[in-house]
Amino acid sequence: MRYSIRGPLRGPALMAAAVALATVTACSNGSGGGPPAASGTGTATTATAPTGPTTASAPPPAPPSPTPTKTYPLSTAPLTIPAVRSHTAARGPGWKPGPDTGVVVAAKDEAALADEARLIAGELRVPYRGTAAARPGDVSLALGGQGAAESYTLAVQGGGVRITGPDQAGVFYGTRTLKQSVRSTGAIPEGVIADAPAKPQRGLMVDIARKYFTAGWIEARVREMADLKLNQLGLHFSDDQGFRIASDSHPEIVSAQHLSKAEVRRIVALAASLHITVVPEIDSPGHLGAVIDAHPELQLVSATGRKPRGAVDISKPASAKIVDELLREYIGLFPGAYWHLGGDEYVALMSKNPEATYPQLARAATARYGASGRVQDLATGWLNDRAAVVRPTGKALRAWNDGFFPGGVATADKDLQVAYWTGKEIGARPPVPYLSAGRKVINYNDEYLYYVLGQPNDFTYPTGRRIYEQWTPLVLRGTAPVASRYDPQILGGSFAVWCDLAGAQTQAQVADGIRMPLTATSQKLWDARKPSLTWDRFKTLASQVR
Repeated sequence: MRYSIRGPLRGPALMAAAVALATVTACSNGSGGGPPAASGTGTATTATAPTGPTTASAPPPAPPSPTPTKTYPLSTAPLTIPAVRSHTAARGPGWKPGPDTGVVVAAKDEAALADEARLIAGELRVPYRGTAAARPGDVSLALGGQGAAESYTLAVQGGGVRITGPDQAGVFYGTRTLKQSVRSTGAIPEGVIADAPAKPQRGLMVDIARKYFTAGWIEARVREMADLKLNQLGLHFSDDQGFRIASDSHPEIVSAQHLSKAEVRRIVALAASLHITVVPEIDSPGHLGAVIDAHPELQLVSATGRKPRGAVDISKPASAKIVDELLREYIGLFPGAYWHLGGDEYVALMSKNPEATYPQLARAATARYGASGRVQDLATGWLNDRAAVVRPTGKALRAWNDGFFPGGVATADKDLQVAYWTGKEIGARPPVPYLSAGRKVINYNDEYLYYVLGQPNDFTYPTGRRIYEQWTPLVLRGTAPVASRYDPQILGGSFAVWCDLAGAQTQAQVADGIRMPLTATSQKLWDARKPSLTWDRFKTLASQVR
């Protein structure tokens, strides 16, 4: 920026003008009250810049000793992860915390937003002043607007910041944007952000059954997720290797290392305060080895005496009874809006001839469904029966894609959402048949989003770069996307940690290993468009904002 000093100046007047020019130039470069340095771009849109010259020509004759004035470059979008989806640029100094800065909330919204206000105030190291009138330099929060759920508007104008949204989650996400921008550049640029997620379900799932994770470790992931605007934490807490939450109805199945119910309540409460829902999963009728260890009479046995690990005999009423008792016990512990029923990898259906291999299941199928009934129908009936236990709570229900079977007498209930993870299992179908049947789908693509400890069965640890550059929610299986017309049926996605070889990594190594893949996943679930930042710049930004 040039400042023109008009008219010939000599002696002391010339010296005074030079000092004034140096002072203003320093301010314009970021010190004192001048405009912040230009920030990076991101996937933002900007308003048309005001017309007028941006550089000065040779100084014409003019009256002596004018007062230099500050001007500002057109702002660019703040640097955050995920990147904001829309930013209207403006000319102005932007905003940064100052000695007189405080956080305030609209009086009508104090009960709803006080927690969000206190949190961002603490993170910015400024006071929370409740419902006091906003002063220059303040951050103010309010509910309002008609936008989509979790949307928000963040306006940096007149020396202050105002964040509004139609719900608490949207306002909270606006505070995450503010926090990250201040962390990355020390300020937030002038202008107006209008932001909302592309997908309503954005998650991390952790297999805490095969490997014990402490409550503190899980809580750290919750806080990490919140800053990335992720909103679901899946807990797969029952499997062959362990059952990791204390049980009152069946304490005999619980592993020595487990979470107490008090710890679970603490995790759930922390998550809720950060607008994250905990999604529990008791996987059945496979992956019940910990239950079978305590109740061997429930073990599925083949015609030749083979006992497949983790599979209960679903022809036995006692198998359904114990699972339903566990479901009813834990429904109250997890008050969130979602429940995962499992349903994957039931070994009986992975044999070439399930009816011949497990004749007791074949008999039960025909008894329930008639002469055309098959073992797959019995498994579908099992899934529907478990759904019937949870459904009265109003929770949305999901199951793994290989728990849905075509062409049978029985059909999975229409409200069951598909957690699509693989096309590799025997009988697993590609995504389109589920979508064309009208099913809602959550993307757990094992090609990109599966972090499997020890890398067994040809799994390799996913990289953030590959997710960032290649994956979108439309890529449900392998590397090819489904048609864009199915996008509304894809509710979102989840990065998943599976602990098949539990000793392969420590808790700390898992946290470090998933850091960048989870960060990249958050970006693509918030905005599936090609990011504007290169991977290297994105990776650098991740280290600055978190």
